[in-house]
Amino acid sequence: MTTDEIPAVESVSGTGVPIRGNDIDTDQIIPARFMKVVTFDGLGEFAFFDLRFDENDDPKAHPFNDERFQGASVLAVNANFGCGSSREHAPQALLRWGIDAIIGESFAEIFAGNCLALGIPTVTADSETVETIQEWVEANPDDEIDVDVAAETVTYGGTTADVTVDDAQRKALVDGVWDTTALMKANAGEVQKTAASLPYVEDGERA
Repeated sequence: MTTDEIPAVESVSGTGVPIRGNDIDTDQIIPARFMKVVTFDGLGEFAFFDLRFDENDDPKAHPFNDERFQGASVLAVNANFGCGSSREHAPQALLRWGIDAIIGESFAEIFAGNCLALGIPTVTADSETVETIQEWVEANPDDEIDVDVAAETVTYGGTTADVTVDDAQRKALVDGVWDTTALMKANAGEVQKTAASLPYVEDGERA
C-alpha cells in the first residue's frame, strides 16, 4: 500500500441530519453496554440508542429515527459534541450509521481526533451559523450540503458559510495521510529499519 491508496477527503456532500443540544457525550452517542464487541461492525444501529428508544425499546422522537433523515451523511450538532469518555466507538458508530462529516460549534478534542482517524471531518462554525444550518436541514431534508474541507466552507441551499477546520486535520484529510495505521503498514520497511536503529530495541523487537 502507498499513501496514494488512502483517499484524500477534500469535500463531503450529502443530505443532513440535525442533532440539537450541547455537551452530548460519547455515552449518549454509543451507550457502554454496546461496546462489548470484537469488531465495530453493526455499531451503527446502536448510535444514540438510549435517546432513540425507551426502556421497552419502543422508538422515541429523535432525528436518527426520523424517516426524513434516513440516508443522511452530514451531521449538524451544537457545542462540545463528543465530550466525556474517549471511546473510539462513538465515531465508529456514527460512521457505520452513515455519517461522513460533522458540522458543529465545538468538539471534544479526543473525539475530533478519533473522527480524523476514520476520515470524518469535524468542522466548526459559530452558534448562529450552526443553528441556521440545522433549521435549513429540517426544512430541506432531501437537499444536499457540501462540506468543503480544503476551502473551509459549507454550502447549502445557495448559501455558502465560512467554517473552520483545524489546520492539522485539514492537511491530513486533503493530503490523504489521515489513516495512520495504513501509513505504518505502507511504510513497514522504514518502521522496521527505524526500530532496528534504536538502542533499546534488539533484533527489531523490544528487548
